[in-house]
Amino acid sequence: MKNKQKKFVPETFVPKFKLNIQHFASPNYPEDNLQTVPSLDNFKEKSVDYVHRFEQSLKDFQEAIGISRLMPVQTGMTIELLGKPTVNLADGNVAEGDLIPLSDVVPAVISTKKLTLKKYRKATSGEAIQTYGANDAVQYTDDALIKDVQKGIRTDLFDLVQSGEAQTNLNAANGLQGALATSWGALQTVFEDDTIRVIVFAHPMDVAQAIADKQLTLETAFGLNYYTDATGTVVFTSTQVTRGSVYSTAAENLVIAYIPAGTSDLGVTFGLTSDDTGFIGMKHFLGNDTLTQQTLIVSGVLMFPERLDGVVQVPLAASEPTTGE
Repeated sequence: MKNKQKKFVPETFVPKFKLNIQHFASPNYPEDNLQTVPSLDNFKEKSVDYVHRFEQSLKDFQEAIGISRLMPVQTGMTIELLGKPTVNLADGNVAEGDLIPLSDVVPAVISTKKLTLKKYRKATSGEAIQTYGANDAVQYTDDALIKDVQKGIRTDLFDLVQSGEAQTNLNAANGLQGALATSWGALQTVFEDDTIRVIVFAHPMDVAQAIADKQLTLETAFGLNYYTDATGTVVFTSTQVTRGSVYSTAAENLVIAYIPAGTSDLGVTFGLTSDDTGFIGMKHFLGNDTLTQQTLIVSGVLMFPERLDGVVQVPLAASEPTTGE
């Protein structure tokens, strides 16, 4: 009889240490709760904050002056600055059934101004961020940049306002108050068929005496201090106007023309942050090739008096020195 070969049955292998097979599987990336650049970056929020403050400041200025006319335009548009129009009024005594003759109005174009989109860029170095911290280094320089953009908008307005026709101060001995009264009267004459609100721009030192003599409360809008006198005339102070005269116009004569920087195709293409007005478009981004954090501002705003004949200049009287006994 042949011996049957005994079948070999291997014993069950029991590892001495329990293996975690999942440990050797491919890991999932990125890991949960990883702090990435987008989660730490506040570029968008920073742009929104600056845009809101800039546009709110301009809106406050608009409301303080009483400007109700906003004119969105395309870049490169030419703004016409007008004088008093010539009206050729036809005879209104027309017989029944007869053709009514045409009257015509001929605008007097005194000057023109082309509105263009202005672009500003600022870069904060990585070394400055390392030294002062990201928020302080960027915010400090952004604040300064925004103030200069606002100043540029005000400069355009003041240049036009100061081109007004000179008037004689009706009460030269009464300095500022006489000049305000003269401005009010002159503008009431120019806009005799309209109800207007007189707006005056003056150098702070010319207003200082009035502040010293009276208890005046100054308010602020768009970087300018202002107060309202008893006649309802709003007096704005700025060092951007020439000392020694006041310059005035009617609120209803002022227009804000602007290129919708943030809401246009340009704003969408470059991811600019803006609000519904589009006065300014802004964004923050990294310049990796220069190790900088950069700020981009795009704006096209022009505040102007529509009728230049509705702008007047009144000199202040120099006070006569008094001698003691």
